Amino acid sequence: MKKRTLSRDTIKYIAMFTMFLNHFNTAILNHNSPFSLVLEYIGYFTAVTMCYFLVEGYHYTHSKKKYALRMLVFAVISQIPYLMALEYMQFNMLFTLLLCMGVLWVLENVQIAWQRYLGVIALIICSMFFDWGILAPIFTWMFARSRGDREGNIRAYMIAAAMFAYLNFTSYVLTETLGKAVLMALCSSLGIVASGILILGFYDGKKLQKKSAISKWFFYIFYPAHLLVLGVIRMYNM
Repeated sequence: MKKRTLSRDTIKYIAMFTMFLNHFNTAILNHNSPFSLVLEYIGYFTAVTMCYFLVEGYHYTHSKKKYALRMLVFAVISQIPYLMALEYMQFNMLFTLLLCMGVLWVLENVQIAWQRYLGVIALIICSMFFDWGILAPIFTWMFARSRGDREGNIRAYMIAAAMFAYLNFTSYVLTETLGKAVLMALCSSLGIVASGILILGFYDGKKLQKKSAISKWFFYIFYPAHLLVLGVIRMYNM
């Protein structure tokens, strides 16, 4: 049997790098060249990966309240750099992940089925005002339902890739030929496919064995820090 070799933190570092490429493209390059599209599509690896690990982190954390509070604090810190760098008039991805935690809380704590589904649907609708709105809470819900089930996770990733490709197709087809719109939509979903291959094929289910304080906080600090740097560069180049 093939030995799995990638820790959770290693995959998260990869996700941070692909996110940086996507944000660098949006903030600095922002043109419709093939190279720019490649950077954009590479970045789509990140959101679905964060949703997968959010489900894991939610169940493994010693304190869900502290987990949520950390995310809230850095979400607030990140909002102005997010607007500076990307100019998206919406809440940043940390707010989205916090809302996705709300989905997990509802699934875990609301016992009456119709109330549980109503709560999840309400959170999904609210996410329209967030980065990766609609999709991220749906991805989180699917991963929560398939947690511990490899075949279920495979299906969840397939559905996530298909949903993302379809939504992009409906946008691309308005400005591109049918064939090009299909090709671009399929390519846009490759980041999600890559996430599924990496996690389901190579993830060993573990954190790094030795973890410094810097490493522990890196994922929280990197998000606002890289957005602030990109935002300053963007404003300087205007």
